[in-house]
Amino acid sequence: MRLELGKILIKDVVFGDSTKLENGVLTINKSELIDLVMEDEHIKSVDVDIAKPGESVRITPVKDVVEPRVKVEGPGGVFPGVLSKVDVVGSGKTNVLKGCSVMTTGKIVGFQEGIVDMCGPGADYTPFSKLINIVVNCEPVDGLKQHDHEKAVRFAGFKSAAYIAETAKSLTPDEVEVFETDTFVDGMKKYPNLPKVGYVHMLQTQGLLHDTYVYGVDAKQIVPTILYPTEIMDGAIVSGNCVSACDKNTTYHHLNNPVVHDLMAAHGKEINYVGNIITNENVYLADKERSSNWTAKLAEYLNLDGVVISQEGFGNPDTDLIMNCKKIEAKDIKTVIITDEYAGRDGASQSLADADKSADAVVTGGNANEVITLPKMDKVIGTLAYTDIIAGGFDGSLADDGTITVEIQAITGATNEMGFNKMSAKGF
Repeated sequence: MRLELGKILIKDVVFGDSTKLENGVLTINKSELIDLVMEDEHIKSVDVDIAKPGESVRITPVKDVVEPRVKVEGPGGVFPGVLSKVDVVGSGKTNVLKGCSVMTTGKIVGFQEGIVDMCGPGADYTPFSKLINIVVNCEPVDGLKQHDHEKAVRFAGFKSAAYIAETAKSLTPDEVEVFETDTFVDGMKKYPNLPKVGYVHMLQTQGLLHDTYVYGVDAKQIVPTILYPTEIMDGAIVSGNCVSACDKNTTYHHLNNPVVHDLMAAHGKEINYVGNIITNENVYLADKERSSNWTAKLAEYLNLDGVVISQEGFGNPDTDLIMNCKKIEAKDIKTVIITDEYAGRDGASQSLADADKSADAVVTGGNANEVITLPKMDKVIGTLAYTDIIAGGFDGSLADDGTITVEIQAITGATNEMGFNKMSAKGF
């Protein structure tokens, strides 16, 4: 499977009479984009704004972040089973608008939504402060149920990203990055002396607005299976959940999964990167046992020497994480887990809700309970009405002077469990 990602570097984003991309400047016809999103009968009103790095702007409550990508050559299209037909993606050519995103906001769907500051101390905790964000602010029709509200906003983000990405379909990329993986048998023949490594990619699937979609299917309906790494880069997995903002894997995270990228960079040199095992995070014990059993079985079937395991969320999913770890280790396959911590504001509490002695190689994205004070911003895109009730906030988080005191749990991407940030610690 060979995928070429053509990167078009975005220098600026502005509004104009037509939507186009010239010399690194993306121009958006605002009214045309609004009309596209307003085609959904569940949305009452839409506004679109632009937030740039360094500006005194706060975006909240953030729902999803999507990187605009367009299929140029090869089967399927970006977001297969969602916007495009169901086809196996991960090969051919895809163009990417690097340096910008589509970000959705508006009336809160669930309390686990986040904050992105474009400057100040909060900006250091989120990768999205470094992007030019095209913010789509959606207000639902009155009385809309939460699941319908979430779906409407989710699709608004995907449709907006696809609309914008069309500007890059016929452009020559500024950079081209090539990713190629072999079939299992060919990989064994080519790299007989390299350790065989896989990636166990845990997906948030607890229901109650905690869902992830694989080729358009709610992943809680699947059993663990195998994907080519390049399928992830081509939009096979998208977010649809309201898990705590700090460790939510947005669609942008999935498209740019750093575990996949780092393993691909080492493939054929230090390791034989065999592929990805995707699995879900369940609510009931029987489902947890089934999925972790299958995950360990697939790791054994692929004859892996080691795996990297990442999770999404905390608390209940910690059980799935440790189950996967100990069952894979029991098959004499080395594991490294990526997680974050909820160790209390003083850092003295147990970091995970579950633990096992086999989990002795850990990468953590930080302690989500750390407290930060965010200064007042000159402009708010979205609303501050929910600041006191979002996860990481508390009664009195929003002060009269406009400052916000919250745990970094409230900052989108702050302790991402794919390692998509600059904070990290390792323990052995």
